[in-house]
Amino acid sequence: MIDLKKLREDDGYRRGVVAKGVDPATIDRLLALADQHRAALAEAEDLRAQSNAASKEIGRAAPEERQAKIDAAGQLKNELTEAETTLTAATELLDELALTVPNPAHQSVPEGDEDAFRVETEVGECASEVPFDHGTIGQRLGLVDTERAVRMSGSRFAYVMGDAVRLQFALVQWTLAKVAAHGFVPVVTPVLVREEMMELAGFFPTDRNQVYALEADELYLIGTSEVALAGMHREERLDEEQLPVRYAGYSSCFRREAGTYGKDTSGLFRVHQFDKVEKFVYSHPDRSWEELEQLREIQEEIVGELGLPYRVITVASGDLGAAAAKKYDLEVWLPSEQRYREVTSCSNYTDYSARRMSTRIKTAGGNVLAHTLNGTACAIGRTLLYIFENHQQPDGSIVVPEVLRPFCPGLEVIGPQSK
Repeated sequence: MIDLKKLREDDGYRRGVVAKGVDPATIDRLLALADQHRAALAEAEDLRAQSNAASKEIGRAAPEERQAKIDAAGQLKNELTEAETTLTAATELLDELALTVPNPAHQSVPEGDEDAFRVETEVGECASEVPFDHGTIGQRLGLVDTERAVRMSGSRFAYVMGDAVRLQFALVQWTLAKVAAHGFVPVVTPVLVREEMMELAGFFPTDRNQVYALEADELYLIGTSEVALAGMHREERLDEEQLPVRYAGYSSCFRREAGTYGKDTSGLFRVHQFDKVEKFVYSHPDRSWEELEQLREIQEEIVGELGLPYRVITVASGDLGAAAAKKYDLEVWLPSEQRYREVTSCSNYTDYSARRMSTRIKTAGGNVLAHTLNGTACAIGRTLLYIFENHQQPDGSIVVPEVLRPFCPGLEVIGPQSK
């Protein structure tokens, strides 16, 4: 949730919200509702104090004055009930609108739509062609079976099979070892959460259409372990000396992929179920931008050591999610399409999620809201398909990246001979 005080007083903060496509009239309406809420709260608190004082006076009143005191207290109680009803209504209106207003884009973020991104770096040689695209080679080598999965579960599901499974778990183990060396504590998170957690983590209401709901149990399947990690320290006070607190969440993830009909229908690129290793950081506000750069460095390190050509872009303001103040996308070259496609991203949410979660830091100067950051260390399925294409040989076999071989002993090349 945004900082209403800064929204009112800081022109740069307001510009950051507008840069994300919010109508200035919506901001003005939100601030007007905040004024109404403040007035309703003051009135309710004043009447509550008067009502408490009147109740005490009844016990101290002389017998001939008691009835008048009781009547006066009753009148104040009625006024308080009315004021609390007004306050409740004002709170609901304020919260409803505030939840729709995104975290302001940082001043370093380029303004514009999804095409206005800024390229930060490009690394590696991009192949001009490959014998087979990732969908074809997955079927040819018996690594991915989408046809049978579709018959069982519908579109955008896949069986991952054979040596691809070994490669998948090698990726998981290698990635977890790498991020653990950077101080991230591995966590296997729940994949089902309550609605309030989706809201507090900043995914509802904006991304509701992408989430699978189990209505009978009032639970939701996560699209990233970030949701569960964001709730680990809800309503807690972290000691400043503990920071940064870093977690690496491993989970299966689920996305409806609403609005993507006809796009990326082959292979593992855009499926409903996938696995990820997700980095999550609780940071002191003064150091969160340094943490963002470190998340980026780790993600570049992972993709670079896998031997994948990539580029890093700063996402433009109009393409940022509601919670991110700044986001880097790391995109890997996909030879079959002759273009870069996203594999991971990392974001600084500043205090947007922590404000909703009431996660604070105990400092010598008092409690302050934490800053939270996240970044995908490895999106397993997408990374597999990038390996399929970028490590493909002229005969259609796939060379296993050297860094993964200790985690899948004996598997150096995936091809017909390895089946």
